[in-house]
Amino acid sequence: MKKTTSVFWWGIGIVVAFLIWGSIPESILPNGNVNNVTTVIQSFLVDRFGWFYLLTATLLLGFAFFLIFSKYGKITLGKPDDKPEYSYMSWFAMLFSAGMGIGLVFWGASEPLNHFNSPPSVVDEARTAEAGTTAISYSFFHWGLHPWAIYATLALAIAYFTFRKQSSGGVISAILEPVFGERIHGPLGKVIDIIAVFATIFGVATSLGLGAIQISGGISYLFEGIEPTFTTELLIIIVVTVLFIGSALSGLDKGIKILSNANIIFAVLLMLAVLLLGPTNFILDSLVTSLGQYVQHLPEWSMRLTPYDTDNSWIGDWTLFYWAWWIAWAPFVATFIARVSRGRTIREFVTGVLLVPTIFGAIWFAVFGATGINMEYFQNIDLFSDISSLGEEVGLFAMMTQLPGGMILSVLALLLIATFFITSADSATFVLGMQTTNGDLNPSKTVKLIWGLVQSATAAILLWVGGEDGLGALQTASIIAAFPFAIIMILVVVSLIKTLGKEAKRLNLIDKKTKQGQKTDD
Repeated sequence: MKKTTSVFWWGIGIVVAFLIWGSIPESILPNGNVNNVTTVIQSFLVDRFGWFYLLTATLLLGFAFFLIFSKYGKITLGKPDDKPEYSYMSWFAMLFSAGMGIGLVFWGASEPLNHFNSPPSVVDEARTAEAGTTAISYSFFHWGLHPWAIYATLALAIAYFTFRKQSSGGVISAILEPVFGERIHGPLGKVIDIIAVFATIFGVATSLGLGAIQISGGISYLFEGIEPTFTTELLIIIVVTVLFIGSALSGLDKGIKILSNANIIFAVLLMLAVLLLGPTNFILDSLVTSLGQYVQHLPEWSMRLTPYDTDNSWIGDWTLFYWAWWIAWAPFVATFIARVSRGRTIREFVTGVLLVPTIFGAIWFAVFGATGINMEYFQNIDLFSDISSLGEEVGLFAMMTQLPGGMILSVLALLLIATFFITSADSATFVLGMQTTNGDLNPSKTVKLIWGLVQSATAAILLWVGGEDGLGALQTASIIAAFPFAIIMILVVVSLIKTLGKEAKRLNLIDKKTKQGQKTDD
């Protein structure tokens, strides 16, 4: 605990204060209830600053593509002779598991089915062929290039300043020193780091709670007599907490690496099983068609709002919500991705982080989403009624139980959710440890243990107080932090451009001197 900073204690204090506030019944604070207050603030930000979220996400995507093709691509994230610590397989597995693995399992069938039944305004009518293609394309859009560009940009900055510049890059404030100078070491830097910790704690605690809800809901859906009660959810959180804390304490090279590789294996097996047992040709046709629509409409959808249709809340409920959620998750995911990326070049790093998870996610949504839509469109199986009445968490199980061997597939899905659950929480304890110990690349076991218990306790208490409403307040609070962090992300781009420009000039000068020396020797 000797290396903990004031950011650590501020983070603990914010969690405790929020939990006390969240525990106050609505009858005592009818207008000041945490759920009501955070919802009002989030609605205001989306309504008034939706354009800002869209522009920020699109700017970061453009910047990521610029880096791939720029002269900076050859710069190594580390010393010039540093080699990558992890193989491509382990690297992709870890960044994917931390980034959105559990989310894909949760939304793989449910989101396309939602869009199929309640499509965006670019579609004339629900439950049509056009609605089906657009449903899968919009799922690609929400989980594809934009979120990974957000992660890639911040992760690149953290890795560059940590491994190349040997600064305390594990904390977000350190990468803004080229913009603010020495002022970043004062109160300004602390505020930036506290915002990052705030978003990380609440974002991950929300995911822990939602993961418990999905496992509980899946078990209840599959096995009669088991109700999705708080007791069931609490038992799941306790078991998973023991597992992920044990994994976190074992270190990166054991726990997280092994579980992340297992995640990818389980995910690919489940996806191949659904592809082969489901409407295979329809799935592949849908993948190609929806991918083409995604690429064709990417610029349009990236800037699409509905200023003339003030009653249309679809973009706010889906696209703007996702953009804010990905920005809120950026401090956590980016810090972890940076930590496992030493030794890769900028071009290799950005290309890998941007394209590989996007392609995998597109295949995933095509397999699970197209299978669900095929059942509704061609087989008249009403999956959406289960989602509407029982919750989004049962969409995957409602779809898979219609396939041959559905029970076996569903049990495999539960196992996959659990392992993704563990690796996400595992990674978060590591990241929170780094963020609150001034960027220590190997935070102490005590710090990781404390953050692991804090995350689980936060999820459990809010489930107990308000169920999904309590977690919704936590999620909304995390997204509120995305607004100031979006401004921080823009400053990160400015900092990178300034620093990489100086680095390129220095390397060019070294190359010229080397060539002149070679000519002299000749």
